[in-house]
Amino acid sequence: MNPVPIEVSAGVLVRDGRILITRRPPGSHLAGLWEFPGGKRQPGESWEACLVRELEEEIDVTVAVGALRFETVHHYPGKSVHLRFFDCTWVRGEPRPVECAEVAWVRPAELARHSFPEADRELVARLASSGI
Repeated sequence: MNPVPIEVSAGVLVRDGRILITRRPPGSHLAGLWEFPGGKRQPGESWEACLVRELEEEIDVTVAVGALRFETVHHYPGKSVHLRFFDCTWVRGEPRPVECAEVAWVRPAELARHSFPEADRELVARLASSGI
C-alpha cells in the first residue's frame, strides 16, 4: 500500500522561448536531478498560493499563477507525490538558486538532455514535443 501522497505545486515559467528548470540540492530526495521549480503544499494552502510562496523562497521570483498544465500522482519507493504543474507568468525578480543547487533556462528540445525525476518525465516529453 502506498503512503498518502505529498502534495507538490510546480511552475512552468517560459521566457524568450526557454523554460526555467532547477536542480535539486545535495542531500535532498532525488538530489542532483532537474525539476520544475515549486514545493510542498502546506495544510490549508491553495495550490496556487503554495506555488507563489515556494518560488519566492526557492528562486527569489514573483509569479502570477495561470492555468493547470498537467497533474500526476507518482509512487516512489516509500513515498508518493501528487504533482500539479501550473503555467506561470514571471512578474519580477531574476531567478537565482536560493534553496536549490542551480537554475537554468532551456529550450523545450533541450529538456531531454537533463535528468528529471520519474514524476516529471511525461510533462518533459509533452513540452519537448509541443515546443511549449
